[in-house]
Amino acid sequence: MAKEKETKKTQGNGHHYDASDISVLEGLDPVRRRPGMYIGTTGIEGLHHLVWEIFDNSRDEAMGGFCNQIEIVLLPGNKIRIADNGRGIPVDIHKKTKVSALETVMTTLHAGGKFGGEGYKVSGGLHGVGASVVNALSIYCKAEVHRDGGKYMQEYSQGKKKSSVKKIKSSKLNGTIITFEPDQEIFKDLKFDFNTIVNHVRQQAYLVKKLKVTVIDARDYEGKIDDSDIFYFKELSLELPSVSFYFEGGLISLIKYYNKFQKPIHNSIFYIEKESEGVSVEIALQYVDDIVDRIIPFANNIYTSEGGTHVTGFKTALTRTLNTYCKKNEMMKDSEGGFTGDDVLEGLTCVISVKLREIQFEGQTKAKLGSVEAQSAVNTVFGEAFSSFLEENPDDAKAIVNKAILALKARKAAKAAKDSVLRKGALEGMTLPGKLADCQSKSAEESELFLVEGDSAGGSAKQGRDRRTQAILPLRGKILNVERARIDKMLSSKEVRALVIAMGTSIGDTFDLSKMRYHKIIIATDADVDGAHIRTLLLTLFYRYFKQVVENGYIYIARPPLYKIKKGKEINYAYSDEEKMKIVGKNTDVTEIQEVGEETSEEESEEAKVRPESNSDTGSEKKSNKMHIQRYKGLGEMNPEELWETTMDPAHRVLKKVTIEDAEEANKVFEILMGSEVPPRKSFIQSNAKLAEIDI
Repeated sequence: MAKEKETKKTQGNGHHYDASDISVLEGLDPVRRRPGMYIGTTGIEGLHHLVWEIFDNSRDEAMGGFCNQIEIVLLPGNKIRIADNGRGIPVDIHKKTKVSALETVMTTLHAGGKFGGEGYKVSGGLHGVGASVVNALSIYCKAEVHRDGGKYMQEYSQGKKKSSVKKIKSSKLNGTIITFEPDQEIFKDLKFDFNTIVNHVRQQAYLVKKLKVTVIDARDYEGKIDDSDIFYFKELSLELPSVSFYFEGGLISLIKYYNKFQKPIHNSIFYIEKESEGVSVEIALQYVDDIVDRIIPFANNIYTSEGGTHVTGFKTALTRTLNTYCKKNEMMKDSEGGFTGDDVLEGLTCVISVKLREIQFEGQTKAKLGSVEAQSAVNTVFGEAFSSFLEENPDDAKAIVNKAILALKARKAAKAAKDSVLRKGALEGMTLPGKLADCQSKSAEESELFLVEGDSAGGSAKQGRDRRTQAILPLRGKILNVERARIDKMLSSKEVRALVIAMGTSIGDTFDLSKMRYHKIIIATDADVDGAHIRTLLLTLFYRYFKQVVENGYIYIARPPLYKIKKGKEINYAYSDEEKMKIVGKNTDVTEIQEVGEETSEEESEEAKVRPESNSDTGSEKKSNKMHIQRYKGLGEMNPEELWETTMDPAHRVLKKVTIEDAEEANKVFEILMGSEVPPRKSFIQSNAKLAEIDI
């Protein structure tokens, strides 16, 4: 039971505030009223968070040594089924609630086996709301338990039971099966993404040794499947799309996976697993020839995307240990000072996994660890072990230290270059580059910056824009590929430097999102191969050096039309060949359409028309059916009015918002496509060639 207080101010018309104004939300009603408090969002991320909550319960069984197999099945009708061969949720009567423990777990907030006792020594669950929240936000939910010689079952709808827990039949199996269908009243998009689930459970399979996890996509097999028994699908003859994971190497295998497309600078992968102060610490790391770092932290096998105390303890120990080793072995000049945290992180791939009995996260979504004891435990365990690793592996230690020294020198050079850019910008007047046509508004919330390709498109955009809210920055040619470029080299590029100054956020350690001058940065490039390349280079720049700008939803891609279709005085724009055919119409003889390009003369343009079927009565053409179709090859071909109407007018334009749904997958794709290693890029292109849209 939960109480929600709503404050009402006494008004002059006699409205009052007393006990009758207090809303009392019972059972799981608070979850349905405020789902965001429990799963973060009701968007696609929240939808998948339901899967993680149930999966985490099964994984906790595996962490305790009671389970070695988990199966996730995507079923027809937006249902999903998660089964494990663990002990099974208890079904006997709970002393306090006077109902089955299974019903208590599924229908009561803050009820579970993870608050005390010996049910779980280590778990990801903290608040005891996982299964009950999933139940509350599902239009249908079914719990099946195999234990104590029987199979037990209970069904629910929107968190309320449909019947009591009942024994269906005898069973020699052990385990829990949860099947649920999210409620469309809560979630607008009910489509689970197979790859998102696969990527999530892959991490978990690495983290729990000797655990087999299988993901099966059975959504296209309506009427051909049954989900009545645990791990039923392994017996089916159907060839269902499926992926299974089983790793004995643990974190070392995970490091190898993350560095699959990288060049290591030392052969030995550092690894330590040890307990300190009641905290189990497991860390693996390897340095690669790159300038970005990848720290993948977990707490009780929950991926903590925002880090936390365990990451803080690790960074402190890493910086201290490398500085001590350098000083001891006289590998650095006194004038160079010491390493900073950024110096020792460059090129690092590291997985940190801590396990605690009493764990504290910041927020129900568990994105950041707050347990103080984790910081000192990681600091102590890793510091001692990594110091020994450096002493025992002098060649590896030399490669790691030289990598950090190179980063230190680059940091100082980058600082000098950055300071020079900022000083130069200030002298040029309010730090704005000369070719920027700025907007009049000083409000970042309503201001837009269009990045256009070339001076021709820039000229049209400057004339056609809304000067009050829209700024234009023309970019000449293809900007620098920053995937492997440090800040000093990056800022030597005039185009990149102009963009950095125009944004106003600065860069690197002085980056400040609050100084962002535009809350919409719109990439407007031509609809050809060169335009796509420039767009990719810009996205690489934003992802690597302005990730917060992307995460806050400030980056957009403009979608200019491909065709202008004129019929009499009526003008339509088509953004694809399919749209063009819809506008032209089914009764038009498409073979007689002449598409007018930039090289077509004015006279030819007037003759470019569609001839309708002949009229048997008059034998004449229907003048109104004459069509002129122009194929745009670039934004520079549009006059200011056309560019405003199709690409810049907020009332009619089409924009694609750039988001990072899976940062790890995005990171991998950028490394493959924009990095220096050719074989991975060649393999990627060959594997995805059929998906390419080729503009002939």
